[in-house]
Amino acid sequence: MTDVTTDPLHADLLKIAQEAAHRAGELLRDGRPADLAVAATKSSPIDVVTEMDIAAEKLITGLIADRRPDDGFLGEEGSATEGTSGVRWVIDPLDGTVNYLYGLPTWAVSIAAEQDGERVAGVVVAPMRGESYHAVRGGGAWAKGAWDGERRLACRAAAPLDQALVSTGFNYVADVRAEQAEIARRLIPLVRDIRRGGSAAIDLCDVAAGRLDGYYERGLHPWDLAAGDLIAREAGAVTGGRPGERPSRDLTIAATPDVFEPLQRLLVDFGA
Repeated sequence: MTDVTTDPLHADLLKIAQEAAHRAGELLRDGRPADLAVAATKSSPIDVVTEMDIAAEKLITGLIADRRPDDGFLGEEGSATEGTSGVRWVIDPLDGTVNYLYGLPTWAVSIAAEQDGERVAGVVVAPMRGESYHAVRGGGAWAKGAWDGERRLACRAAAPLDQALVSTGFNYVADVRAEQAEIARRLIPLVRDIRRGGSAAIDLCDVAAGRLDGYYERGLHPWDLAAGDLIAREAGAVTGGRPGERPSRDLTIAATPDVFEPLQRLLVDFGA
């Protein structure tokens, strides 16, 4: 079972995040129109997705504010309050919006809690995969899914870069996406293969679960990576950005300890 005995506050934050993420996930799953993907090129389905996104964030912030009215928020859909408690919630109510629009299962709700600027609890719920992932700082990373009970997560055993399965993501701005494609073209002969899942939060959790050896992306916002970064680190992965920096919009990398440094070096050399 999850070890959250080190700090009662962090355990409480985790429970609140889990409840909020599961309820938002149910809202998104059950509220998605069955024919949403049929008109995927029209404006109406985009509007529906935006409305669902906003509704999920309102559900999350409302639930948390009811339990902890003095906390701050940073959310993808505009929630931004300072709070007075020293705790801030970083929320992505729907990570993997295009997947959600098209009916693909790789989308998630991501919620992290920060205390005095440090991430202390994180939850990622992937309703269509039937899985949820969570971590408390110092307590390891855990998941629930088709298996019985909770499973402690651990990143994959050591493997050289040329045997690493690596995931990435692409920006929606055409010229940025072209640059990212060029980096992927140069990287792919040097690794086992490259995947593109469409949800940063799930990619980070897949590194934690040993389903990927590494993940990198440029252009991520704090809400894209906050929970997944903590989960990956608690599973033994190394995370960072450019050398000596934390994961950021400039560059986010999560990988097994043996893969992280050579992958980071290549990405910097390639201009990522």
